Amino acid sequence: MEEIQAKILEYLGTVSKAKSREIADKIGEKKRAVDKACSALAKEGKVEYLYIGTSYITLAGKDHTPKG
Repeated sequence: MEEIQAKILEYLGTVSKAKSREIADKIGEKKRAVDKACSALAKEGKVEYLYIGTSYITLAGKDHTPKG
């Protein structure tokens, strides 16, 4: 699972936020594996879940204040 976690963190470094399905598609893993890895990363404080009408995953501490 550490390999998947590394891929997730790398991908999230390139976007402001993403859905788990999008992450799974982009890194070539199954959504279930991404969900488990994201849950573990959230417990470690490395990612956060955002709830903006639907849920997103983002790197912990990233600023999501709308610009403009």
